[in-house]
Formats: sequence, structure tokens, C-alpha cells
Amino acid sequence: MHRSEITIDLGAVRRNVRRLRSALGRAQLWAVVKADGYGHGAVDVAGAALGEGALALCVATVAEALPLRQEFPGVRILVLGPSTDRDVAQAREADLDLTVSEEPIPEGVRVHLKLDTGMARWGFSELPGRPVNVVGLMSHLATADSDPAFALAQIERFDAAAAGWTNVIRHVANSAAALRIPASHFDAARCGVALYGMSPFGEPPAVDGLEPVLRWESYVAQARRLEPGQSTGYGRVFVAREPTWIGVVPVGYADGFRRDMTGTHVYVEGRPCRVVGAVSMDALAIELEHEVSVGTAVTLIGHGVLIEDHARVAQTLNYELSTRINASPARARRVVIDA
Repeated sequence: MHRSEITIDLGAVRRNVRRLRSALGRAQLWAVVKADGYGHGAVDVAGAALGEGALALCVATVAEALPLRQEFPGVRILVLGPSTDRDVAQAREADLDLTVSEEPIPEGVRVHLKLDTGMARWGFSELPGRPVNVVGLMSHLATADSDPAFALAQIERFDAAAAGWTNVIRHVANSAAALRIPASHFDAARCGVALYGMSPFGEPPAVDGLEPVLRWESYVAQARRLEPGQSTGYGRVFVAREPTWIGVVPVGYADGFRRDMTGTHVYVEGRPCRVVGAVSMDALAIELEHEVSVGTAVTLIGHGVLIEDHARVAQTLNYELSTRINASPARARRVVIDA
């Protein structure tokens, strides 16, 4: 038996693509599949997204792009991160698009010039003169999920800077902007988190018509009763005040269930159970309502257990959690369905 099972539902990817395309109207949807598709599997998700009408893929590095190019010849693949000279050479050979944020602008490869409109990370302060190989203008919104007013100021600056540029693809929107800031749509939107059915706003995904793609399940490997004063796990973080049944689940922070997720809830037999004690490298403990059999299923994410709720407990982002899940065959069984 595997320690846990990760299920990726490509049918949910397709439905999320349809939702995003509906929100975007005439603007193109570009699927962001960096970090192995936010931990969901880049090739699988890319195929589903392209099949449902996404018109390009976006990744962080040339190294991430190369396996996708083998799978999807002829599809636009945009590398979002900075590139070395070697990256540029590989991009030419693989027919990739590159994001360029500073001069010199490489030749012989399609380029998207990035304007810094307020993110203060990568990007030109002012757009340079136009080389012939520039096919896109872009920027990156800093607060589309939290401060729409600042996002709109970024959009206005980008729109003014792009005035007079013709025959280029303009793109600034991320998932949050695609869903709730129509002024950001321009010609294309680079959508990541929403593609995977995770909320860019930390809310239940259903609020924006999204459907979680990932399900993560394990099982109770041991059930034991603690008497008052007894504890479970390192540091005696949890000490029973009354007779308490504890379930030990063979998943820990080496699997991607972080230590700061103590206090969150998982589901056993359709009911929430609190994670108690210190999460260790290979195990966590949950507080049970009653004794259960060894092998009883534990839902870590999915079927009502929202990754957004885990992120709230851990004080982080839902997609930081998804990218940390260890899908190595040595730790988990990964299943891809299209339901």
C-alpha cells in the first residue's frame, strides 16, 4: 500500500479552462504550467488546457519548457523568467518565446518585452525602441488579488506605454485579474492558480466557479487511545485532557504536509478531524471521534477539504502548498483521471 495517493482530474482542468475563457471573452487564455503545473503535472495539465482552447503555455525556465516542446510541437511556449546566453540558444533551437526585462535584447528568437508597472521585480522602467523580433508586450500585476485599485493603476500605466505599438500581443492579467478585473484582459491572460481550481483570493473556489483538480488521500495506519496526560508526537505539543482516540497517518512534511499545518482539519468517514501534535517527517496525528479500523481512508485535500483552509492555517498561499506535495513514486501513488 502506498503512503498516500494523489489524484489529478483533467476533467476539472477542462471545466476551469471553460470558466476562464468565458470570463476573458475575446482575450486568449495562456495556461501557466510552471513548477510542474503547480505540482499537478505540467504535461498532463497542458494537454487538457490546450484541448479546451488555451492557446499558449507559460513556464518559468527554458528547462521547464523543453519537455513541453517535445509533447506539443507548434504551440507557443513563453518562458517567463530571465534567460542566460545558453537559455537563449536553447530557446532558438526549441522555437520558444522569451520574456526580456532588460537590454540587450537577444536576436533570432521571439521576444516579449516586460514593463515594470509596479511589481518592482523584473521589467523595463520604460519600453525601449522596438526590435523586429518583439511579438509581445507584458507586465505583472502585484495586487490583483488584494488591491484592485493599485492593479488598475498598473493597467493604466501599461496601456499608456503600449500606445502606438501595433501587431504585438499585450498581456498583463493573472488569474485574479482574469476573473475580476476586465480592464486587464487586453489580448491574452496568463492564468495559473485558477486553472487548477484554486482560488487566487483564498476563498472557496466555487465562489468564482472553479473546481479543484487535485485530491490527496492517505489512511489511518494506527489508531490508539490516549489517556488524560498522555501525548502524541515530538515535543508533547498535544496532551490529552480526556480519553482521546488518535489516528496516525503515514504522511508528513517530507510528503508535503507542512509542520505549520497542525490545527487544520482533514476528513475521516466524511467528518472533519483536527490535526494535532507536531507534524513529523513521515507521519501526522489526527484527533478521532471514535476508534476506527487500520486502513480507514483519510482525505487530506479534496472532497470538501479545501487547500485554501490548509493555507489559512499555515498562513501561506494555496499554491505554495500544492507545489510542495511530493508526488515521487517513492512517496506516493499518482493517478490521472479525466472525469
